[in-house]
Amino acid sequence: MKRQIYLDNSATTKPCKSAVKYMLDSMENEWGNPSSLHILGMNAQIGVDECRACVAKALHANAQEIYFTGSGTEANNTAILGAAQIGKKRGKRIVTTAVEHPSVLNTVKRLGEQGFETVFLKVEKNGVVSEEELRKAITADTVLVSMMLVNNELGAVQPIKKAAEIIKQVNAPALLHCDAVQAFGKMPVSVKDLGVDLLTASGHKIHGPKGIGFLYVRKAVHIPALITGGGQEKGLRSGTEAVPLIRGLFGAMTELGDIANRLEKQKKLWQYAVQKLKATGFVEINSAEDVLPYILNISVLGYRSEILLHFLERENIYVSSGSACAKGEGSYVLRECGFDRKRIDSALRISFCCENTEQDIDALVQALIVATQKLRKAN
Repeated sequence: MKRQIYLDNSATTKPCKSAVKYMLDSMENEWGNPSSLHILGMNAQIGVDECRACVAKALHANAQEIYFTGSGTEANNTAILGAAQIGKKRGKRIVTTAVEHPSVLNTVKRLGEQGFETVFLKVEKNGVVSEEELRKAITADTVLVSMMLVNNELGAVQPIKKAAEIIKQVNAPALLHCDAVQAFGKMPVSVKDLGVDLLTASGHKIHGPKGIGFLYVRKAVHIPALITGGGQEKGLRSGTEAVPLIRGLFGAMTELGDIANRLEKQKKLWQYAVQKLKATGFVEINSAEDVLPYILNISVLGYRSEILLHFLERENIYVSSGSACAKGEGSYVLRECGFDRKRIDSALRISFCCENTEQDIDALVQALIVATQKLRKAN
């Protein structure tokens, strides 16, 4: 059987050995309820606290500012709905972008149905919101600005720090929320440097388990709970903590190593991929040059994404036709960037992890050459 080449890491990542090890150990030896006062509960709580401190250190935050959730989606919903709730007496304007993840877009749309004024910022061809658009949108009655740090389809990096500066300049009461699901663990992320009040991320994007996410809430910010009950996570997210998943997240973080150094190595692989794909003569590059180099969006004009995707799958090569949440529908992200229908219908997203190699790229390119040759003959 051909070696598996996995290039769909923005959808999910393979759990690393440390994540699996810590999860198994937790289920076997730390299975107590963290809320219990006996030794079994205390041992479980110690494991939870260790992961909380690890996440906080990575973000340059305090452990008391980190809350565990069931996913990045839940964390986004908690942040956005909570921020809107506490801000509604000071204003009704919410600003986001048109290329956010559905867990942000659909939540903001729901708030629009409840009477909030919602603004979905347009992006440039490179997928980035311009400073001019931010300045026009963020006004003195804005109560929430929600922007992803890295776009999940293009890899475009949004100007979060600039949004924070503008909020201060116009003296808006807005909280700044950052969806960092595609950024955390892949690039240095500091809540202090970004100037955010709320930040969200997910374990399964960094070789941890599915079912665990987290939310950073700046100490001075107090948002209401989305899930109520027994008062776990300091009352913000009730429900017995998923200790094995939290420990799995901790295990994944122990393998991240020097993130900045990894990023530099990844840039070289990204550039190699661009060079090899361009050399085919039939691949168009949709991602701009300054994206986070873990994501590369391309189009093979004249060939539908789904057909190419399944051809590659037969060669044991796995890519995506866009966001996993889109489930095969045309990319609204590429549409918002101004790409035409042909470009969108033939788009593939290649997303890397630290285990991918130049040999993986070579195999992908060769498979695309064979695929287009066979499909031409079939027509």
